[in-house]
Amino acid sequence: MTIKEKIVEEIQNGKTSLGIEFGSTRIKAVLIGNDFQPLASGSFEWETSLENGVWTYSLEEIWKGLQYSYQKLFAEVKEKYGVTLSKIGSIGFSAMMHGYMAFDEQGNLLVPFRTWRNTMTEEAAKKLTELFKFNIPERWSIAHLYQAILHNEPHIEKIDFLTTLAGYIHWQLTGEKVLGICDASGMFPIDMNTHNYDNNMLETFNKLPEVKKYSLNVEKLLPKILVAGESAGVLTPEGAKKLDVSGNLQSGIPLCPPEGDAGTGMVATNSVAPRTGNISAGTSIFAMVVLEKPLNEVHTEIDMVTTPIGDLVGMAHANNGYSDIDAWVNIFDEFTKAINVKIPKDLLYMGLYSQAFLGDPDCGGILTYNYLAGENITGVSEGRPLVVRKPKSNFNLPNFMKAHLFTSLGALKIGMDILLKDEGVKLDKLLGHGGLFKTPIVGQEAVAAAVNTPVSVMKTAGEGGAWGIALLASYLKNKENDLTLSEFLSKKVFAGYVADEVKPESKDVEGFEKFMDRYKKGIPIEQAAVDYLI
Repeated sequence: MTIKEKIVEEIQNGKTSLGIEFGSTRIKAVLIGNDFQPLASGSFEWETSLENGVWTYSLEEIWKGLQYSYQKLFAEVKEKYGVTLSKIGSIGFSAMMHGYMAFDEQGNLLVPFRTWRNTMTEEAAKKLTELFKFNIPERWSIAHLYQAILHNEPHIEKIDFLTTLAGYIHWQLTGEKVLGICDASGMFPIDMNTHNYDNNMLETFNKLPEVKKYSLNVEKLLPKILVAGESAGVLTPEGAKKLDVSGNLQSGIPLCPPEGDAGTGMVATNSVAPRTGNISAGTSIFAMVVLEKPLNEVHTEIDMVTTPIGDLVGMAHANNGYSDIDAWVNIFDEFTKAINVKIPKDLLYMGLYSQAFLGDPDCGGILTYNYLAGENITGVSEGRPLVVRKPKSNFNLPNFMKAHLFTSLGALKIGMDILLKDEGVKLDKLLGHGGLFKTPIVGQEAVAAAVNTPVSVMKTAGEGGAWGIALLASYLKNKENDLTLSEFLSKKVFAGYVADEVKPESKDVEGFEKFMDRYKKGIPIEQAAVDYLI
């Protein structure tokens, strides 16, 4: 039997797994086979919109993107293998973590989806952090709920269910109001002993006078928590039609717990065991380290979340990643077109990125901020991208690009320094994935310089979270011999994989520290831009 014939048989017999992830700029669907390798994929490009001061995506766009990405995958299966996709062994959905999707008893969305990017919850996050003695970031669902309560928003009287984007999609396709534990840990703090929401904090929240006024029981609003490997329901006939508008997909397919992009990033990089970590670099940027024990102190710069099986994770999350670099690359792209020179976008990225490490170790005195949105780690409420330099700064293309790479890691580095330096967290390896790492070496060199740790990238790094949730779906139907998720990934999925590792160079580490000194001192410049550039 040829490889193609084997794949055709797997698809026809439903021995595949499907993962679909809603990223901030792309919805991607990936179908994998028994060997966990991608067989087909489909995607839909989208972007968040700022409406009435709220970063959001419409329900219409959510469903349009889901159906489009699935249809593209469906068409690729037909084209490559001559098979009409109707059976799938298991399915999983994942999406951007945090945010706020509130529904009434009839399942109507009460206010537009408030994504992780919104920073209007500063008051609530601060009060809850002090109340719980546990860091509650502005992005978390409970911060959004509490802020709405503090503002006496009319919809609070009607709220019946609160979930994330992944939880919403899963609910609509299965009827099950559940959530994977990693995604749930971005809604409300988790008790590591029970793998459920922290009961003491639930009671404390419910007893707040402003909460009691609405007779709310927050536990009843939240989705049920599941861990990786547990059944999360099956695709209903209505759900099958919502996912596959062609009507070919059969119902009854089992689904794994819906997860957040943090959890799928851990899975896609085999970083679910203690002392492992991964960094995801895209529109936002975050790094996660699986901890051996709780941190000694509460740090507002560090999110405490979990792996998909419930182990404790310290996460440094910066709202602003590489979107500002994308904007500058577009300027260069416009320039090349203006002089009638056609350069493919991927080659343009590679050419500009490759200039970065030809620059001075400290970027030649150039200071940039990539803040398209507010940045909680540095206390800046709104975004104002900036490039600042002295008249005698060494202003050239290599330093310009290097400064943009470094600044995209600036807020993240502050959080990672807390974990690695202040708390003494041990990190044996750091795996990279996301758009930054599609260009060989450059992204790894920048991250290695920032955290002074070797950074590896696997050949699957470009598959990202969609592949990660497909693996979690596969784990649901392939739990052999009671393998833990870590054993499943190490022994089954990643056995024999070789990662490309880049070690930090001392001159780059020292240069990054100098850049960070300039970065921290320059925060008032960024704040002044927020105050005066209206």
